[in-house]
Amino acid sequence: MRILAIIALGLMTAACGFQLRGQATLPFETLYVDIPAISPLGIELKRNIIAGTHTRLVDKPSEAQAILDLTSEERGKSILSFDTSGRVREFQLRYRLSFRVHDAKGRDYLPQSEIRLTRDISFNDAQVLSKESEEQLLFRDMQSDMVQQILRRLAAAPAEPIAFEPKPKDAAAR
Repeated sequence: MRILAIIALGLMTAACGFQLRGQATLPFETLYVDIPAISPLGIELKRNIIAGTHTRLVDKPSEAQAILDLTSEERGKSILSFDTSGRVREFQLRYRLSFRVHDAKGRDYLPQSEIRLTRDISFNDAQVLSKESEEQLLFRDMQSDMVQQILRRLAAAPAEPIAFEPKPKDAAAR
């Protein structure tokens, strides 16, 4: 009976379409990541590219087929709500990242892009230390989500840079 239950469970799991994430397929053979080496985001992103793709990271932008350029990274915290006595009850954590993927000639694979993540966290004056730890864990979780979103956008990038042609000037507009 147990064997039959295990087989049935295995068949149901296989029928739901579940599969492991596997390796991402990036359209670049080589990639230069222009993020400070000491940045936790940069470390995690490079680790995921090395472990989860066939793309090779290079040390110089001139050797890379594509360059991932981090233009800004911001973390923030704002008050979301107060309780009846006017004390903070909830905070909203924000994480925003802007980046661009281009080749050595400046042609874009992905133009300037922005990813925004938010998380809400309750607050209690009696649990300040545990709430600070929870906040740090949420920011780490947001960073991991950010890395996965960057990888998905890189995987969706075109294989060739986007060529922008200047628009012809209208003679009537002069």
